Amino acid sequence: MNTEAQQTERDRSSRPARSEKISDTEGPEDRSRFALVSRAAEWLPGGRITLTLLVCLLFLLLFSRFVIQPFEIPSRSMESGLRIGDRVLVNKFAYRFGAEPQRGDVVVFDGTGYFGHADYIKRVVGVGRDHVVCCDKEGRIEVNGRSVDESTFLYPGDSPSTVSFDVVVPEGGLFVMGDHRSDSRDSRDHLGSPGGGMVPVGRVIGRADWIAWPREHWTRLNRPGAYARVPAPAATAPGKSDGVHG
Repeated sequence: MNTEAQQTERDRSSRPARSEKISDTEGPEDRSRFALVSRAAEWLPGGRITLTLLVCLLFLLLFSRFVIQPFEIPSRSMESGLRIGDRVLVNKFAYRFGAEPQRGDVVVFDGTGYFGHADYIKRVVGVGRDHVVCCDKEGRIEVNGRSVDESTFLYPGDSPSTVSFDVVVPEGGLFVMGDHRSDSRDSRDHLGSPGGGMVPVGRVIGRADWIAWPREHWTRLNRPGAYARVPAPAATAPGKSDGVHG
């Protein structure tokens, strides 16, 4: 009887010892974290609710600054795909880690010093070293000798361009145009300006990937297949330099 009683006492005393050991290992660090949160919550009006809202706001600001940023469409230059008042989500990670804009991408860029003191949204028609011409015998844009059928995204009734041009895009530059060609001020309008109407890749903020608002316009903006068959640019011909020609 006494032996059983002693064994029971030993069993009972062993459980708190194990719990106390675990508590000694993990407790101080956890307690310090909670204490810091509690002190911050006590300092703020509204306590933990205000603290939670501030953390969420900080997260959204960082997310918008470095990952995804919404932009509102201000003009008709990208109709009919993008309409005035549409909100697009711009992927700021799209061209990081060595990636660059590709033909057909819809990009948002800072036009300061090239287009005007504002952000613009246009479609990439030519990238570095591309030879872009308007127009071929059928009135289509030609890139590196290949005619491009833009009928799937051009504004209904618009021609690819009423302005003739023959340009070689400089390395690190982009030749951009709006989809509503008759209502878009783009690279064609700045051919004689500094930079020749080209947008430096470094001025690109990101790629427009989604229409997020209004809800009925929600859709993903995919790169059209019209440019898929455009060949890589040839080496610059002797006697020609990158920039505007013709």
